[in-house]
Amino acid sequence: MRRRTLTAALLLPLSLLASACTVSSAAEDASGGAGSVDGKGALTLNVGDQKGGSEAVLRAAGELDDLTYKVKWSTFTSGPPLLEAVNAGAVDIGGVGNTPPVFAAGADSKITVVAATHGSSAGEAILVPKDSPLKDPRELKGKRVAVAQGSSAHFQLLASLKKAGLELADIKVSLLQPADALAAFTSGKVDAWAVWDPYTSQVLRSGKGRILTDGQGVTNGLSFYVAAPAALADKKKSAALGDFVQRLRRAQDWVFAHPEEWAKVWAKETGLPYEVALDAVKRSSGTRIPVALDQAAIDSEQQIADTFAGLKLIPRTFDFADYVDTRFNQSLPPSTTPGRTYGKAS
Repeated sequence: MRRRTLTAALLLPLSLLASACTVSSAAEDASGGAGSVDGKGALTLNVGDQKGGSEAVLRAAGELDDLTYKVKWSTFTSGPPLLEAVNAGAVDIGGVGNTPPVFAAGADSKITVVAATHGSSAGEAILVPKDSPLKDPRELKGKRVAVAQGSSAHFQLLASLKKAGLELADIKVSLLQPADALAAFTSGKVDAWAVWDPYTSQVLRSGKGRILTDGQGVTNGLSFYVAAPAALADKKKSAALGDFVQRLRRAQDWVFAHPEEWAKVWAKETGLPYEVALDAVKRSSGTRIPVALDQAAIDSEQQIADTFAGLKLIPRTFDFADYVDTRFNQSLPPSTTPGRTYGKAS
């Protein structure tokens, strides 16, 4: 009984992180569609977010204090459904990992990548139960692996299999969103789980699993901010999006310089224990820096797109560059820049 209670307590925050889409507002409520203008002429940006994501970090860094426009936040479980909302025009901009834009573009969705960050891929991991006999990624052959379709973990799984000399056909894939994957992982219905932080740090801290392999050296470590083309085509909305991107970049630099302070905020926002939040910050999220949306980033994403197209996991081949807009590129380091010394101001 005590063991079951402890397990439930440890995993409760994960279910909160994977909750259904909810909506909150960072300012006054405003009606209308994406990027709408209210009766007083105030512009509203609809921003897609994930639990403990952009809204939390912008607020912690003081970047929501002097907005000249309103922000209406919508929270999603992961990148793919967020980009579905961008495609539908319900969201103006949102942050996702390196793979969701590929799946969205592969479906010819109405999306435009407008900014990038780069960080460690250590939080992108293939987890196995602590007592699993698996010691090497090559031993995944014939095993059942859970992963969220179209997530950054999806490509990390493919890349890790390739490095181990395996193909996707060599394993049994269970396409599950985090909440269902967690249940399958803890109940023994899958042999491994390809996932990202903070789930990685949560499972490690709980003592329920360990890392079989991670994304370091096999994935590009990029994440993106993706906007709706209709919002970019509107002069006023585009100006607001440009300001919003700059605030996100300053907030990310604040996180890089204040890992412990951000971990406290993140823990409060997500319900994660502080130790888990700090682990995730140091392992992955706190290592991110704003980088240029340059040719190297585009080429790296093209490789991901070609990989998924070759496996028929997306319906067509395409040029990733057709879904990129560099209007918000500033004097930023290149996307291939290695991470800075952790915890030092940028």
